[in-house]
Amino acid sequence: MKQRRIGIHLSTAGGVCKAAERAHEIGANAFQIFSSSPRMWRSSTLKAVDCERMSELRKKYDCSPLVIHTSYLVNLCSQSEIVRSQSIVASRGEVKRALTLGAEYLVLHPGSWRGLTREEGLRLAAESIERSLDGLNTQDCNFRILIENTAGAEFSLGSNFEQVAKLIHCLRGIARVGACLDTCHVHVAGYDIVSEEGYAETVRLIDATIEAKNIRVWHTNDAKAPRGSKLDRHEQIGQGTIGLETFRRLLNDRRFAHCAFIAEVPIEQPNDDRKNVTLLKSLVTNTAISGLSVK
Repeated sequence: MKQRRIGIHLSTAGGVCKAAERAHEIGANAFQIFSSSPRMWRSSTLKAVDCERMSELRKKYDCSPLVIHTSYLVNLCSQSEIVRSQSIVASRGEVKRALTLGAEYLVLHPGSWRGLTREEGLRLAAESIERSLDGLNTQDCNFRILIENTAGAEFSLGSNFEQVAKLIHCLRGIARVGACLDTCHVHVAGYDIVSEEGYAETVRLIDATIEAKNIRVWHTNDAKAPRGSKLDRHEQIGQGTIGLETFRRLLNDRRFAHCAFIAEVPIEQPNDDRKNVTLLKSLVTNTAISGLSVK
């Protein structure tokens, strides 16, 4: 029986290894962190002792995968050479820290192509990611860069499945790549994942473009805004415009049995992190997750 990997984005306050302890305390067996401040170009330095302790704790608690989310400042397809250069340096730092921590996945937003064409933005994003990986060995380890879909803003690269798939295709041969899909982003970008028929059609579109096997992480976030609004506002699981049944379908969909499900919901009250993880775990049946593995 393959156990569902369910977790949440956690703080690294007090040392990066503290996130693994927090994950275990709230009943998560996977988690996501920022490896440095997400709102500053200057990165922090990881302590070797914390990295070693992180590895020990993850093995002890069977807590995997570790997902790292890149800085919000990174824009790898910016028309500004200065911003793009800073983004390449920052992205390279993210990869180095991910490798140091032994993270399985690094989630990446490609950025905004405002002032360019979408095709130019796609080309620049692929080139920038290639430059950020120059000289780093990411092929001989269990590490993968995941392109995340976005909420549908006009100039945001990755606002539909076709764009995510195209960027993954461009990066093949450069790095091991895949995708991270965010339920809130899917919903507000206009895809129907709420109705049973809409969910089936959306998954069909995913498989026809990105391919289900390439989805490695789902960001399981409910949405404050309605479908098609393009407003990226996360809500507690089951309390937004997506609703509980969508998450039940997703968590028990055998096509995604190999994925990790990571919530990125606002922590507004004590124990909100534990409540959301517990709720997601409660939606999993015992029979839907056996026998699937994706290399």
